[in-house]
Amino acid sequence: MDRAKIGSEAEHQAEHFLKAQGLKLIARNSRSRFGEIDLIMQANSTLVFIEVRKRTHRKYGGAAASVDFRKQRKLIQTARFWLANNYRYQNHNCRFDVIAIESNGEIPRCIWYKDAFRPE
Repeated sequence: MDRAKIGSEAEHQAEHFLKAQGLKLIARNSRSRFGEIDLIMQANSTLVFIEVRKRTHRKYGGAAASVDFRKQRKLIQTARFWLANNYRYQNHNCRFDVIAIESNGEIPRCIWYKDAFRPE
């Protein structure tokens, strides 16, 4: 299976998981010249920018550890671009979450890191 298909399946799994937690989907795979945000969802009055990562083993720290400072900076820039083009959401509180999908040969499970990082 290629990386794009694995990533797409992980994003669908994360979306399903978050909807079951009460979040509402606003957008998926939002792209800009800075990068891409996998999911944009709303939790009550908070806009949530979500990065989805999947790893089959914990080598190098696992899925969540792969969202390093460089990736965080790209996500923040992409979120700012998205907000500048979606006026309806500009006054919402925002946060950045990470959904790490880990399997280790088991059934994959979602680990939700709420407010995983913040803009400088």
